[in-house]
Amino acid sequence: MTVFEPKVLRSYSQEDVQQILQLAIARQSDDQEKEFSFEQILEIAAELEISPEALNIAEQDWVDQKSDLQQRKAFDSYRSLKFNKRLGNYAIFNGFLVLLNLISTGGISWGLYILLVSGLFIGLDGWNTFQSKGEEYERAFQKWNRKHQMKKTFNTVVNKLFKSLQS
Repeated sequence: MTVFEPKVLRSYSQEDVQQILQLAIARQSDDQEKEFSFEQILEIAAELEISPEALNIAEQDWVDQKSDLQQRKAFDSYRSLKFNKRLGNYAIFNGFLVLLNLISTGGISWGLYILLVSGLFIGLDGWNTFQSKGEEYERAFQKWNRKHQMKKTFNTVVNKLFKSLQS
């Protein structure tokens, strides 16, 4: 700002403040691996007049969001692996049918129709597998997550049972 410019009262929305502070913190730290202690976060929050209770709630929300994101990544990976298996099965099955068609007729006749129909189904399956938004995705994720949590709980109970039997 030059000497001749009048001082302009600048105001920002809460979202703008969050983005500006996030960029400032990122730039201040030369080392991207630098970690902040909870006490340092408390000091920053105190300077911004954020209560320790609000900070604790925000931290718990952050932990929950991070956990949910990790679960969703695991779910997406699971769906991708499952789709790749179906794609491999499709390739093997259709390769066999095309080979059978070539051997029996000397060309591709009826095998082409099977390739097109099953290709349509695998294309739709791929579309549904890699679609990561919408109600269907949420239902599938919630179903997988419940199943995953039940397995985790069952394994914990079995492990505790085995440990108690070994004692």
